[in-house]
Amino acid sequence: MPIDAAKALAAEPRTGEISWTPRDVLLYHLGIGAGLPATDPGELRYTLETRLHVLPSFATVAGGGSPGVISGLSMPGVDVDLARVLHGGQSLTVHRPLPVAGTATATSRIAAVYDKGTAAVLVMRTEVADGDGPLWTGDAAIFVRGEGGWGGDRGPSARPAAPAGEPDRIVERTVREDQALLYRLSGDYNPLHADPEFAERAGFDRPILHGLCTYGMTLKAVVDTLLGGDVTRVRSYATRFAGVVYPGETLRIRMWRQDGRVRVTVSAVEREDAPVLTDTIVDHA
Repeated sequence: MPIDAAKALAAEPRTGEISWTPRDVLLYHLGIGAGLPATDPGELRYTLETRLHVLPSFATVAGGGSPGVISGLSMPGVDVDLARVLHGGQSLTVHRPLPVAGTATATSRIAAVYDKGTAAVLVMRTEVADGDGPLWTGDAAIFVRGEGGWGGDRGPSARPAAPAGEPDRIVERTVREDQALLYRLSGDYNPLHADPEFAERAGFDRPILHGLCTYGMTLKAVVDTLLGGDVTRVRSYATRFAGVVYPGETLRIRMWRQDGRVRVTVSAVEREDAPVLTDTIVDHA
């Protein structure tokens, strides 16, 4: 069996040092569409080093290494074909505001393995701390087609109820034609996001945008629209990836205010509001 759940769960965590600089933060912010308009004071918080604040989703690329999905595939007990792998979801818990530069210790492990019958789901958990204590915890849900059916734990099946009523805010964000090419410079060099021939072999008309780029663009929209541009108010952020985004498309981001949280859905305008992100929740102070 390509996935040995017991071996994966029992494996020793992997620990390593990561570091980042203001340049890395600036590049990430540009990669998720910050800087338009270039002289807007709200955008300068993301693009000018003397005013720099770190959007918490930067945690998904901090250190510039392989994304959690790719790292999870090299863990003991996991031997699967990358072509069968999808990034199913991402969650992030922020323990305190991210510094604009830092060095920290990242500890990663497979926290759960679920048998969905026709597929397996791995949860890759990464905990990051520096000399002052915990910084963030991130979970990447790795969906592997064709690897279920061994009779294991099916895992949680409940999903949040859909937000009720009309959204409090709707904003649209244009994905630039070169957005994926810029975003990949933060560390995810999967050719699916740049090489037309590779994308065609994977079943797509053309290269697709990184799911984590959409993840970052969405959090920025929520922070800028409903949280007064204050990145430090974000406590946690979770989503399920429901569909792809192509560079050049427009994201329609619907937001519902709730007590201490924002519920969000994201769709692709040009494809009749095809779902992109669902079950999306931003908890905030």
